[in-house]
Amino acid sequence: MRGMKAFLLSIAALLMLVACSNDDTSSNKEETGSEPQEISMMFNLHVPEVPDTRLEELLEEATNTKLDIRWIPDNNYAENLNTAIATNSLPDVFLLKDVTLEQQKEAIRDDQYWEIGPYLEEFPNLNQLKPEILKNMMIDGKLYTLYAGRPLSRQGLIYRKDWADNLGLDTPTNLEELYEMMKAFTESDPNGNGKDDTIGITDREILGTFENFATWHGAPNNWGEKDGQLLPQFMFPEYREAMDYFKRLFDNGYINRDAPVTSKTDQQEMLKNGTAGVYIGTMSDVEPMYRDAVEINPDVEFDVHNYIEGPDGEFRTRAIPGYGSMLIFPKASIETEEELRGILSFFDFLMTPEGSNLLYWGIEGEHYEVVDGFAKVIPESQDKYNLEILPYTPFEIGEPETNGRYTGYYEYEPRAKAEELYLDNNQYLVEDLSTPLDSPTWSQKSETLNQIMTDATYQYFLGQIDEAGFDQEIEKWLAEGGQQVIEEYTEQWKEMQE
Repeated sequence: MRGMKAFLLSIAALLMLVACSNDDTSSNKEETGSEPQEISMMFNLHVPEVPDTRLEELLEEATNTKLDIRWIPDNNYAENLNTAIATNSLPDVFLLKDVTLEQQKEAIRDDQYWEIGPYLEEFPNLNQLKPEILKNMMIDGKLYTLYAGRPLSRQGLIYRKDWADNLGLDTPTNLEELYEMMKAFTESDPNGNGKDDTIGITDREILGTFENFATWHGAPNNWGEKDGQLLPQFMFPEYREAMDYFKRLFDNGYINRDAPVTSKTDQQEMLKNGTAGVYIGTMSDVEPMYRDAVEINPDVEFDVHNYIEGPDGEFRTRAIPGYGSMLIFPKASIETEEELRGILSFFDFLMTPEGSNLLYWGIEGEHYEVVDGFAKVIPESQDKYNLEILPYTPFEIGEPETNGRYTGYYEYEPRAKAEELYLDNNQYLVEDLSTPLDSPTWSQKSETLNQIMTDATYQYFLGQIDEAGFDQEIEKWLAEGGQQVIEEYTEQWKEMQE
């Protein structure tokens, strides 16, 4: 209890300093003893249980606010958001993912959300957000959202190192070596049980796994330049080469054939339970997957790797725009600039080292400890951390470079290695050229257009259509609005080059 009292006293002292330092720039700062500002929020719940309210209460204490948080299971978030929009029941702040920002562009242009860009200079911490990332989120040159920062590329392999060792396989460094690993993991009894019960790689219903292979082959990241036009990735020959590579995996049984209807949970389960030997995705997932896998098989060994050369001997990795999610502020809920400033003040606190560490790691000595300048969740407190702190991580604004929070200390070697490989990936990034561009047609029809080509790509893998059939689906994509998207993106892109 003594430690908790000291912690709360230090937070109170910090808030007094922040309030004093900001009096001349933010007219709505709370007076001592004033009523707490009520802030309603809607966030995705990415863990099984609704969190304990302890951290919420600490944040309220530290910021003189009263929080009302709607927790929506991640799988149902988009549906619930659409319902809230349709019924005019949006909270003061809610989380947007990239696809939902596209869907809100019309409402943004209709002045239904606050433009927050002009206010950021009033807040010393929010004003530290990276301009190059803010630029990627702007609509018509104006900023409406705050972002949660992410490494530019976290993509790579998580694979069964014990299987590779059993078969005398080295870490793959190019596409053919990776193919041979997936083949051996399927055909050469990597677990040594004498049964035909393993496959090379596990995949799921979106094209994320395949798109990494496409970029390794040299295809662009979603959109690239060709002959003076911006074109979608599937109109490049390297995409076709990657499709043929992936079709061989399906034809030979080196991948789960039900991938088009496999969930992320089931995809990861195949790696954890020893069905599959390779998983492509966020490399830091290796730690939680290992914790589950070792409960099933105490001898399991995983490793992570990022560097896979394409046919031309070059390595490339897909870059994201620098953020994982965004927060947006509807005018229907926030009626005055004073209210908006109060809400931004709450998030400004979360961008202090004290606020960001409290939000992300919890209470030092209770949830985490500092080891060599890194934060480490106390092993005995892992369940407590998962219940009280982990669900709130989508609240984070910025990234360690801008908010000053500790980065993680990881005893599990592959997890620590993943952090190093994220930095290594920065040397080989392939940007999505469409990120700073806007297409009204894409905003209206992206869901339909994406589905056409996702279905066509998986149909090609499964042998349900051939190259001619794939070409027909491209023609359908063009006719459904894709040609107009190409023209809109290309026109803007050329203007930016001038």
